[in-house]
Amino acid sequence: MATLGMFAGFGLAPGYAQGGASGRALLLENLRLFDGESLRLRDDVQILIEGDRISALVPRGDEVQNVERIDCGNRAVIPGLIDAHWHSTLAAVSQLTALTADIGYVHLLAAREAGATLRRGFTTIRDVGGPAFALKRAIDEAVVEGPRIFPSGAMLSQTSGHGDFRQLNELPSAPGTLSYAEKMGVSAIADGADMVLLRAREQLMKGASQLKVMAGGGVASPYDPLDAVQYTERELRAAVEAASDWGTYVCAHVYTSEGIKRSVRAGIKSIEHGQLADEETVKIMADTGVWWSLQPFLADEDSNKYPDVARQDAQKRVAEGTVKAYEWGERYKVDIAFGTDILMNPAGTVTQGRQLAKITRFMSPLEALRMATGRNGELLALSGARAPYPAPLGVIAPGAMADLLVVDGDPETDLAFLGDPENSLRLILKGGQVVKQTL
Repeated sequence: MATLGMFAGFGLAPGYAQGGASGRALLLENLRLFDGESLRLRDDVQILIEGDRISALVPRGDEVQNVERIDCGNRAVIPGLIDAHWHSTLAAVSQLTALTADIGYVHLLAAREAGATLRRGFTTIRDVGGPAFALKRAIDEAVVEGPRIFPSGAMLSQTSGHGDFRQLNELPSAPGTLSYAEKMGVSAIADGADMVLLRAREQLMKGASQLKVMAGGGVASPYDPLDAVQYTERELRAAVEAASDWGTYVCAHVYTSEGIKRSVRAGIKSIEHGQLADEETVKIMADTGVWWSLQPFLADEDSNKYPDVARQDAQKRVAEGTVKAYEWGERYKVDIAFGTDILMNPAGTVTQGRQLAKITRFMSPLEALRMATGRNGELLALSGARAPYPAPLGVIAPGAMADLLVVDGDPETDLAFLGDPENSLRLILKGGQVVKQTL
């Protein structure tokens, strides 16, 4: 165990035990099950795991032969958590480091953070911007420890858009030159439908499971204002056409009603943020079946800190909009996903589980937990044949990937235990492999 801990500190895969030490099928017994779909816990089943899948939910009391058993001590068992808005290579670095340091150093930090992400109980993340392809491969090949990654690749941005990280002294740009962020795969500046097609197809060639476009301004932007609408409908549609030809979809960073409506008209399937949407726009999202990927941006102690008044003002507007967003999303039955968007904030990554617990302010604990498991799994399924993993995620059901957590805590009453994963997560399984076991 000392060796495992040493390697885990660097994000290196410790050589998981497949099922139990014997290599036999694994049976979890004496448990209360939250399956990621129904809003109740049940105590009438055991969970049988063979290989990397859940093979059956066996009635409690039925005898199962030739298995390794884990007694869960009547604790709750929940699916592995899914963060639908995460930046694997950009979460645990400052903006200065991300945009100036040797990219090898950035990737090493990302590998370490990937291991920490998994040990917070997040067994899958949707990466919505950044050079995550190498990290994903390393995790899938068990070179390093980390969650499953649905990568978007570089964020597609217009000149002056939310993904344009150049400094003013780099303008005007010379034709054919790329900024450091573009060379590293953080973003791709593309103006005009033809260039959007080119850059979109490059990300798909690299293995993107979905594409990400920047369709509006943001709080952290030094140059583009929060209320800016970015990309013409034709440019957005070009990204959608490229993704559709590849059998997948586009998600869009955007806050405002006009930007959201333009994105929906262009065929974008997932709105990232959107906290400045008005009620009419929320109805449009509901009527068109577009996903709303929301984050608990509440301008609280866990939020990014900005020294300038303009960005503090923008942050306050988004926080006020967040409260309305959850209220309207529930009222109009929009498909809402959960994500954290902890970005270029090394001190903030440890709050990942706590961010999920915060949304119990707007819904019951089990509804919030379902959002971060089964519902997020439905959003990931929009990638269709481009989904990198072969079975359902976010649910505990026969045939699903065997990603699950045994927890000290009662998810029927609150999710505060997710803020202390080191002590509250007693067993972490990813693909049937034991990542952590302290039962």
